[in-house]
Amino acid sequence: EVTLVESGGGWVQPGGSLRLSCAASGFTFGTFAMAWVRQAPGKGLEWVSRIDPYKPNPFYKDSVKGRFTISTDNAKNTLYLQMNSLKSEDTAVYYCAKELLKGDFYVGMDYWGKGTLVTVSS
Repeated sequence: EVTLVESGGGWVQPGGSLRLSCAASGFTFGTFAMAWVRQAPGKGLEWVSRIDPYKPNPFYKDSVKGRFTISTDNAKNTLYLQMNSLKSEDTAVYYCAKELLKGDFYVGMDYWGKGTLVTVSS
């Protein structure tokens, strides 16, 4: 059974930092693309970042480039999202998800965690 469990969310002031973690099990972590997706209060899902072991560089939503860093520790089966210079608009529930590929195309997510809340406020 595939499970994804996020942790590390919380309250932080604007300009602060948080590191989110996602513990994965039930599949061969490190051989699949993984993503972080967020949902702000009252809004829809928003893709944030992707890391693909078969691509040289991660991908980021424009608004988080230079502030967020996605990474993995394959020995620990864990996905991370280091978030720096946080802004109020980063407030959201953050989900980690396993990406679904068909050929060379990312077609969605086939497994999701339950999410962790990040609140950026003074």
